[in-house]
Amino acid sequence: MATVAIVGAGDIGGACAQALAAHDGVAHILVIDSAVNAAAGKALDIQQSGAIGGFHARLEATDDEALAIGCAVYVIADRFATGSPEWQGEEGLALIKRIAASSSDTPVVFAGARQADLIRASSQEARMATRRLLGSSTEALASAIAAIVAMEAACSPNEVSVAVLGTPPASFVIPWSDASIGGYALERVVSQVQLRRIEARVARLWPPGPYALGAAAARITEALLESSRRSYNVLTVLGGEFGVRNRVGAVPALLAAHGVAHVRVPSLNTRDRVQLDTALGV
Repeated sequence: MATVAIVGAGDIGGACAQALAAHDGVAHILVIDSAVNAAAGKALDIQQSGAIGGFHARLEATDDEALAIGCAVYVIADRFATGSPEWQGEEGLALIKRIAASSSDTPVVFAGARQADLIRASSQEARMATRRLLGSSTEALASAIAAIVAMEAACSPNEVSVAVLGTPPASFVIPWSDASIGGYALERVVSQVQLRRIEARVARLWPPGPYALGAAAARITEALLESSRRSYNVLTVLGGEFGVRNRVGAVPALLAAHGVAHVRVPSLNTRDRVQLDTALGV
């Protein structure tokens, strides 16, 4: 099985490593951080829990980025430091340029909630193919929304299908007309009063916490490795979807080993379309 390189041993990176190991779908997880002793401690703790959890993934910590060359997926997380700062800004772009120079086709998953600008810079300044660049924070948001919908509808979150469009935190839209519960249109299952209550709670869900972000990054990473046939909510550089180009937005997408295989553009009613156009500034 494949190797996944997680750049950053902060709270998000540690949660991602734990989730990947627990699912036992990755043979080797490489945690990269300049605070190598702290990263090694986290890796060892997760490794030893395998005897209890019943997984067999091998975890390794290093401060040498060159060891990640040839990995199947990069996950850009947060560094081990006070506040677990996410990779972003000039330091983040420098990291991405080093990855671009050493790995020509490996997809990159951005696990943080504040990395939309880094995704755009990775495309425009590091000249990476947009299909390789995926933000997973919107999958964490969609999962939280599904949990709230499930409570209102008295069903399992696994029965809820909901998309996130736009760019959190200020400009995102949930296309309720496209959402479903157990194969039925969501608006047929929940009342308008329930839907307004859900919308009021959704506005307060951003940003997701580090464990949710780490788990979402692990889910997107596994989908890439497995070329999953279901769609996931990812941030990516839009290529004409909704009339927008070269801006980062959240869309449902099918994933494959090389990154985004296909963007699924939801069917929107007039209300959802107006909200999305406003959010994207179209």
